[in-house]
Amino acid sequence: MRIAVLGGGHGAYAAAADLSEQGHEVRLWRRDAAAFAPVLQSGAIRVKDVKGARSVRLAAATTDLGAALKNVSLVLVPTPAHAQADIARAMAPHLQPEQVVFCPPGTFGSYAMAVITRSKACFAETGTLPYLARKHAPDEIAITMRAKRLPVGVFPARRSAEALKVIADAYPVVHPVEDALSAALMNAGPIIHPPLILMNAGPLEHFERWDIHDEGTQPSIRRVTDALDQERIVLREALGYAPYHYPLRDHYASDKWMYGAAHDRLTESGDWREHIDLRSHRYMREDVAYGLAFLVSVARWAGSPAPVAAGLLAIASAALGEDLYANSPRTLEALRLSALDRTSMNKLLQEGSVT
Repeated sequence: MRIAVLGGGHGAYAAAADLSEQGHEVRLWRRDAAAFAPVLQSGAIRVKDVKGARSVRLAAATTDLGAALKNVSLVLVPTPAHAQADIARAMAPHLQPEQVVFCPPGTFGSYAMAVITRSKACFAETGTLPYLARKHAPDEIAITMRAKRLPVGVFPARRSAEALKVIADAYPVVHPVEDALSAALMNAGPIIHPPLILMNAGPLEHFERWDIHDEGTQPSIRRVTDALDQERIVLREALGYAPYHYPLRDHYASDKWMYGAAHDRLTESGDWREHIDLRSHRYMREDVAYGLAFLVSVARWAGSPAPVAAGLLAIASAALGEDLYANSPRTLEALRLSALDRTSMNKLLQEGSVT
């Protein structure tokens, strides 16, 4: 299958190399030519995983988005939520109706990108990146784990069968869920990362490098994470979404989660012992300012209590000195969806329009 992978982060490099090695024709696009130079010159990415280290050649590495998107079946966009709007605007002239745009994870980006592009392509998202991965060099990616299950929702949901068939060709581990909102409420990032960075703010600002998943994961923090995740699950149930809800506690102790029981492998790798700038890091700018704000907005709209989510968002806003809810582009208010009733919202998710 022809696949375009858009982005220059950990997820994009992991996807481009992994899908190429599976035999797909992968075109990797990145706008930053200087940072992309080693891959542009070699046409390959060096991969390290349990099988060892090796070089994987791509079908193409390019800074030409039109060339990357031409006649591909799947457009994979494993970028932070705050990059989705710019990428959507750049993609808009090139998208074709039969193409599937897949955001892992999405933070309801499937809907946001569909609105921006005004495209007849269909959009989908899932609850996590398909990989636990970290770049070790400008052309090298270390993949610690691959996802075992990917809960995927499609916008509009009426096109789920065709979209899921395409996505499953690349990722056979897809787990179909009801719609894009259901998938957005599977997003693990806004559950695991806000408590870890906010309750470790002192060590993160004191030490040059700190592993929030190792010494930063203590029983009191786990209890806050579990309470936050329970608010997400109660919200999903209030909206009529069916289990399995992928409770985050299974990340630590069960093979049922998206990566299986991944916590020990993650910490043993050492790749998450890193410098986290609370003002700029993806965990704050994506998982709090987009993901947690989105969760709070949906809970308010649905009338489902979420005091832990709202409290963490308020603390993050105080720590940064800015109102992360009011300034978030990803709340239902910002997306102009907060006035919809349940019937209209369901119609929008199913049909792509309320008219």
